[in-house]
Parts: sequence; C-alpha cells; structure tokens
Amino acid sequence: MVATDYKINFRAHPLLYDSIQDLHLRNAERLFDLLRTNGGLYLKIGQAIAMQSAILPPEFQKMFSKMFDDAPQNDWKDAEKVILEDFGKTPEELFGVSFAGEPGKGVMERTARASASVAQVHWARLANGDEVAIKIQKREIAQQVGWDLWTFNLVPYISERLLLETDFVNEADNAERMGQLVAGEPRLRGRVYIPKVYRELSSHRVMTAEWIEGVRLWDKETLTRPWHGGWRQGSPGCRGTPLDPPNRQKVAEIIREHPLKEHLKPQRDSWKGSNGSGGLGVSLKDCMQTMVDLFSAQMFLWGLCHCDPHPGNIFIRRLPSGKPELVLIDHGLYVQMQPEFRHQYSLFWKSLMTFDNKTIGEIVRSWGINNPDVFASATLMRPYTGGDNSTSAGIKRTMSKQEQRERTYEMQQQMQKGIREVLADEKKWPRELVFIGRNMRIVQGNNQYLGAPVNRIKIMGGWASRSLVDSPDLGYRERLLNFGRHVLFRFVLFSSDVLFYSSKVAQFFGRKQNLEDDMEASMKKVAVDMGFELNHGVFEG
Repeated sequence: MVATDYKINFRAHPLLYDSIQDLHLRNAERLFDLLRTNGGLYLKIGQAIAMQSAILPPEFQKMFSKMFDDAPQNDWKDAEKVILEDFGKTPEELFGVSFAGEPGKGVMERTARASASVAQVHWARLANGDEVAIKIQKREIAQQVGWDLWTFNLVPYISERLLLETDFVNEADNAERMGQLVAGEPRLRGRVYIPKVYRELSSHRVMTAEWIEGVRLWDKETLTRPWHGGWRQGSPGCRGTPLDPPNRQKVAEIIREHPLKEHLKPQRDSWKGSNGSGGLGVSLKDCMQTMVDLFSAQMFLWGLCHCDPHPGNIFIRRLPSGKPELVLIDHGLYVQMQPEFRHQYSLFWKSLMTFDNKTIGEIVRSWGINNPDVFASATLMRPYTGGDNSTSAGIKRTMSKQEQRERTYEMQQQMQKGIREVLADEKKWPRELVFIGRNMRIVQGNNQYLGAPVNRIKIMGGWASRSLVDSPDLGYRERLLNFGRHVLFRFVLFSSDVLFYSSKVAQFFGRKQNLEDDMEASMKKVAVDMGFELNHGVFEG
C-alpha cells in the first residue's frame, strides 16, 4: 500500500494529497501503526528505521522517534512461562525466592521495572543477599524470529544484528568481554564498570545480571547537586557500599495487598539528604570525559563497539573519592570491527584533524564512497572545511527557485541523486559504519545536552592516533613510526582547543549555545542544501 501510494502521488502536485508533506505524514503513520501494534521484533525494526531516519523526510523523523518510548510489559504469567520453558523450573525454584515472604528465601518483583521491545526487567534479591536484574524475553519474540523476520526480508546484516540482540547468551558474552577489556585498560580501569552476569541463572531468553543503583546520564540536576551521603562514601552499591535490605514486614504486606503492583526494592536515596535536595555532586566534565574515552577505546583500540549508548543505558555512581563511575548496561547490540578496517578508521579520523585530504580520499574510496568531504562532515558531525565540497556544490547549482511544494519535491529528488554520488559502490561500503555512526551521534548528543563540557573531537582524535601505537595487530616497526607521528599529532590537537575554549568563554559571558550546538546548526545548513532535514531528537534513542 505504501509503495503504491508513493508510485501514484510522489510528484510536485500529488493527485490525492494537498502536498508532499501530507503524503509523507500519512505513510509514516501507516508504517508506525503497523510496527507499534505488532510489537516485539516489529518495534525493533522500527527502531532500526529510526536510527537512519535523518535521511528520511521530517514527517518520518518525528513519527519514528516515538519508537524508543517504553513498550507495554507482558503479563507475569507469560514471563513465568519463559523461565519454565528455558530452565524447567519455576522462578521460585530457579532464583530461590518466595512470593509469600517466607523466611530464608529471596524476594522478587513480578511487576517489571522496565519494558522494551524485546524484553522486560524484574528486580530480585537472592537468598545470599545479591541483588539482580532479571531480563526476560517477551514470549512472542520466538515466533517472530522464526517467521516474521524472514517475511520482512530485511538487509542481511541488519537482520543478523537483530537476531543477535534476541540471544541473551550473546549479550552475556559481550558484557563479559567488555568487562575484561575495561579491566585491562589502565586509562579506564576504576572509571568504568560493567555489571556481573550470573551465568547459572541465564539462558538464551533470560539474562540475570548484577542490579545497579545509579543516576541516569540525562538527570544532570541529580548528578551535580551537593552530596549528602557522608565523607569518603560512595553511592549505594559502588565499590562495596552496602545495599540496604528490604524490610521483611513491609514486603509481606505489599505481597498480600498489592500482588501485581509490587515495589519491594528500598528507595536508597538517603544520600540526597533529609529534604531530598541533594545529588551525587560529581562533575559533568568528568562524566562526559569517561564516556567519550570509553567509546573511543571501543572504536579505535578494541574494535568492539556498543551500538546503543543512549542515556538510558548509562548509569553514573559516585566513588568514595567523589569522582564519577560510569556503568554501561544493555550489551545486546555490538559490532565487531576487523583489524584492517579499525586501522583504516583510526587513520581516517587522524587525517580529518590534519586535513590530510590525500589519505582521506584513499580510505573512503576503498570503502566505495565517491565524495570524501560529505562523508567527513557526517563523521565529525560538523562541516569538513578541508575538502572540495563538490557534491554539495553540485546539488546547490542544480536547485531551481520554484514555489514551495515544487521545491520540496525537487530537493528530495536531488537528495537521492546526492546519496548515489556519495556512495559510488555499495558492495565496498562497510556495514559497520551504520552502527558506528549511530554510536557517535548519540555520544555527541549526550555531550551537547550536558552543555558540551568536553572537547569531544579532540578526545576522539587523540584515541584514534594513539590506537595506531598501541594496537597489537600492527608490527613493532610500524607502531614505533606511529609513535613519532602521534607525538607530532598532539601539537595539532592544540588548535582544536582554541575553538573549544573560545566557545566556553562565550558561554561564561552569557551565550546560550555551546560548541556542539554550533556544529549541529552548521550541519543542518549543509543537510538542507543536500535536500533533507536533520532532526536531533531522532538520535537520542
């Protein structure tokens, strides 16, 4: 229906609509309703579309941004069946809990604490005192994986990623591997934490991991308000800070009176003070520095990249030292970068900082990209001023000044032409760039939201250059040469600080926009010239 509608009506003067915008809005609503109503993997497919919706019309951007809203949770009976089918045990037998408040047993909430497209999360305290987050896949997912995903005929690489995200053994593997990598990197050890996975309580559809008490990255007021938790103490659960056990009498009362709306976990917010006005008292700059360091290490050093770093997947805890600790959760969606591609990507980033157009051109053309300057701008999230801008200039030259509805149609036709010119050979295009680009855009959005406390591009450029020294995949001689180049490159990075601190001074004297705001505004102008509209919100996930 959608394809037929566009076949008939996608023209300067649509036959059945007042404007092209009306055509886009109607079909965005059709697709959204189809995916949202069916739920499960259909929601995940909608989120995959939303990830790339910046190149779609604004009507699709606004509609599909809702795909990241919380999904309805399934009934407890469905969750219970999944546990029984995977383990052959009831939740009481598997986790050693009691829903009647029996002494010596653990407790578990049958009301989910969070619900997403694929799974929902329940809190439990085991009999040994460990608190866990139990992620239970929604029962309909198994059927959708077996039939609906095949019917949808998605691009193989995207399909593969979606399938992996429904396998919680894969997620547990990713979490443990990332934990090992962080523990082995001195620049991140002690600043980043990956929750422990309980393998004996996990399966392909159930994953049990350490429960995390923390503050979401988007809650900047709670992050920065003064700490009232005591001298040299961390926030609950951080570095051995104890988690207060639930009150047994209160638990029994809640189970008896509100069996399907259980909230058994204690609040644990005494660190906010008696009037609740306190916070973690941590620096936003330290939080963002750690985040950019972590994802730069993933991209440039390890080649194992978490592809969904939206603020809901990042908790901040306070260390006893007063510094923040970043906790990364939800490890289902990762991409593995091959060493050759990772080295190319690192060199590409380093070349962007030095305007080495020859190297940039060689690398991106090996990826099947015909126009380096457009791709460079998309990577930096700001217009790249070192190239020739041939594609965008060509598009602007062919743009005629007609009345509004014809101009809209012409712009979208030119956008298709521009994308074809940029992407010369789709077979060479590294599919990993789709997810890596989303990662970087979300990191940029987080930095922008927090007021751009760090020079994101300088940090990433530094990691890109240093990874060519530290990478064990490269030969000793090459790494030694790269070390000399890295020392010189550090002087180049100084120039990016001039722009960054000029922006910070302007903010100090009352300017509302930060450096990330300026870069986004510039990118929007470039995008409009190419025939599409960038919408910041669609990337926040």
